[in-house]
Amino acid sequence: MGETQAALLGPADVRELAERLGVRPTKTLGQNFVIDANTVRRIVRTAGSGPDDVVIEVGPGLGSLTLALLPEVRRVVAVEVDAALAAALPGTVEVRAPELAGRLEVVHADAMKITAVPGPAPTALVANLPYNVAVPVVLHLLAVLPSLRTALVMVQAEVADRMVAAPGGKIYGVPSVKLAWYGDARRAGSVGRAVFWPAPNVDSGLVAFTRREPPPTAATREEVFAVVDAAFAQRRKTLRAALAGWAGSAGAAEEALRAAGVDPRARGEALDVAAFARIAEYGPSRRGDQLPTP
Repeated sequence: MGETQAALLGPADVRELAERLGVRPTKTLGQNFVIDANTVRRIVRTAGSGPDDVVIEVGPGLGSLTLALLPEVRRVVAVEVDAALAAALPGTVEVRAPELAGRLEVVHADAMKITAVPGPAPTALVANLPYNVAVPVVLHLLAVLPSLRTALVMVQAEVADRMVAAPGGKIYGVPSVKLAWYGDARRAGSVGRAVFWPAPNVDSGLVAFTRREPPPTAATREEVFAVVDAAFAQRRKTLRAALAGWAGSAGAAEEALRAAGVDPRARGEALDVAAFARIAEYGPSRRGDQLPTP
């Protein structure tokens, strides 16, 4: 694919479209529209999606990234929560890439509430995500759309660092561990502020993701994530103390940790996702009332 190209949006195009639609970017929805054609080309190139891919794009906005994706992939499912933007996107594509309009499906919905999308199962997520919901959206879509094999998302630089952080660092936390449950994430580049309208007051980063099987465990994802949440809710405490509420008592937490081969004096930031999965196997939901109270 790629033989038929789309007329990408530049700064003047974005502002003209927004004015015509009466759209003013809102902080509430985290809207920052990309106005630089080279940036969307770079995102598409870095994503590596091809002619067999069905891409889900969250928050397409005025269509900057959508227009760059359409020539390269089989289909784009654009999920847009803003009614005016969702209604306008097909017309924009019809004008700027008429031969590719048949590849676009627009879904007017909150990405955090969808459980499926129409048509063939999506294989890739490529999106410029609103900063305020970036991590929850990625985790939700990976949970409800198991067909997603890859992702390339543009998020706030600090969020990108947290998403890809390895155990042992101060920025390693809940997003890092939960994303690692689904696969491998890495930093795929930085993006400056000038490519957006309005320009945000922070830099952005690209995160590339490849799905793999979760760690082998008898625990469910929900059980593992409950341990992760508890461990980082009081991240300065030892796991024995931090997991006391989850296990029923500090003594029960210590027993579960030792059974999982984890030092009760360790902190959550020292553990990888496989260790959290082992701990979850010894949780109260799996052992009933057998855990002793000290």
